[in-house]
Amino acid sequence: MPINVNLDVMMAKRHIGAGELAEKIGITPANLSILKNNKAKAVRFTTLEALCRALDCQPGDILEYQPDAADGTAR
Repeated sequence: MPINVNLDVMMAKRHIGAGELAEKIGITPANLSILKNNKAKAVRFTTLEALCRALDCQPGDILEYQPDAADGTAR
C-alpha cells in the first residue's frame, strides 16, 4: 500500500508507549497496534486529530505517501 503510517517513529520521538497513547486518544491498544503496524485500511479524521494533538505533530508527520513500484512510478 502506498500510504505508510510512521506512528512508531513519532511515538519514539515523543517517548510515549502504545498503552499510554491509546489511553490518551481513547482507542484500544489493539486498534492502535493496527495503525502502528500499517495494517489499517482507513483512519478516521477524529483519530488522526487525536493522534496529532497527543503527539504534538502534523498529519504529514504520521502519514507518508510512497508510490508502489508496480504502478510504474519511481520512489
